[in-house]
Amino acid sequence: MTDPVIPLKPMGREEIHKLEYSLLISSLVEILTDPKFLEQLKDPRDRLTWIDSIATAAAALAREKAGMTTSEIADDIGRTEATIKKHLKGETEAGKIVLEAYKKLERGEVDSTLASILGLKKAEPIKEKIAELRSSLVGLKESIDQLLGKLEEIEKSLE
Repeated sequence: MTDPVIPLKPMGREEIHKLEYSLLISSLVEILTDPKFLEQLKDPRDRLTWIDSIATAAAALAREKAGMTTSEIADDIGRTEATIKKHLKGETEAGKIVLEAYKKLERGEVDSTLASILGLKKAEPIKEKIAELRSSLVGLKESIDQLLGKLEEIEKSLE
């Protein structure tokens, strides 16, 4: 079984929903670990507003990353274009939190809670994975260079 992938540039509804879900969970984890936000969540009215705002901002950003226009996003999730624009520009607290969650996902900084919820085997940063792949490619290049050298030797011996 392969690790689930968080699509940072979603294509299609299923990938939009995966990114939206990842942003929502990651943002909620951020809120639940910050004393400032926890205090605000004690009031039931604030809690409802916060959760709705985070969900809206996550939905908007996932759709924007899929290439939808502000108007299409507003129609799709039932909010005004003004609200969508504010979230996407990070002019709202929820928008800032969701944008930061996206940046963390881009950098491969998947929170252990999010990794567990998404079923990721481990939350390793993308940079570590890139370094691992680069090392593998360097090894392959060395093998190819050796084989090319041997091929040249064979070609010279045939002349």
